[in-house]
Amino acid sequence: MQIRLNAFDYIALILLIVGGINWGLVGAFNFDIVAGIFGHMASVSRIIYSLVGFAALYSLYIIYKLSKP
Repeated sequence: MQIRLNAFDYIALILLIVGGINWGLVGAFNFDIVAGIFGHMASVSRIIYSLVGFAALYSLYIIYKLSKP
């Protein structure tokens, strides 16, 4: 049985990739691209950080969904 990902699943995965790249930049170069674009802890930055966090939690559901036989 093949499980298909929906648009919400793909959005969550894209947010995780963006978050992972951002953390990689922070770790390697001490550069936070989200803060660089929107401002340090500006409202938009906080929303993006929150969305990435929710996407990480939602990815647990995606893993569960994909692991079902």
